Amino acid sequence: MILNAFFSALGQTGDSRFRAVLLRGVGLTILLLVLACAGAIWLINWLSGSEISLPFVGAVSWLNDVLNYSGIVLVLILPVFLMVPVASAITSIFLDEVAQAVEDKHFPALPPARRIPASEALMDGLSFLGVLIVANLLALILYAIFTPLAPFIFWAMNGFLLGREYFTLAAMRRIGRDGARKLRAKHSTTIWVAGTLMAIPLSVPLVNLVIPIIGAATFTHIYHALSGQKA
Repeated sequence: MILNAFFSALGQTGDSRFRAVLLRGVGLTILLLVLACAGAIWLINWLSGSEISLPFVGAVSWLNDVLNYSGIVLVLILPVFLMVPVASAITSIFLDEVAQAVEDKHFPALPPARRIPASEALMDGLSFLGVLIVANLLALILYAIFTPLAPFIFWAMNGFLLGREYFTLAAMRRIGRDGARKLRAKHSTTIWVAGTLMAIPLSVPLVNLVIPIIGAATFTHIYHALSGQKA
């Protein structure tokens, strides 16, 4: 079922609505990360000042350079880890359009779905963004401790989060948030496995930016399969 859903989603990647959501999500992500990096550099410069006074040492000026260079390194590294979760979260704001495109093509007999209000989609996207960022930053500790297992930790953690988010998105359009939560709990293992399969390509640059679109489409198929709706 999971593979059928995935290949059905993959076969629809040429849909113009898929491309529109991808371009919006990636564009906003790049803008957000650029602004965040610029803000971080400005904050480091403002906090460090020209010199710092240390106990028993006195005034030193070289710490300013250390802070600046450390800030530059941090600004260069963090986007590498945050690009995917931030893109996933921002793109999720628009994934209702992806789910609708899937249903228009594969489930045309369905009645109109509940449209997710823009404010609700925005709040869900920001909430998902916060969870993804915190989880991936905390995971850096696990990566350092269990280095050989780092890829598996990354896939399992992001697979759980992606599966939870994308299945809920697809399901609540049809059965509401409470109904989506109950169905998700009933099929939690299937959803986690499917989410993990979505998370594995997150390790591949550029391909990982398309995963939110493919994931939303795949989980729309999975929702309908689990709810008994035939294409």
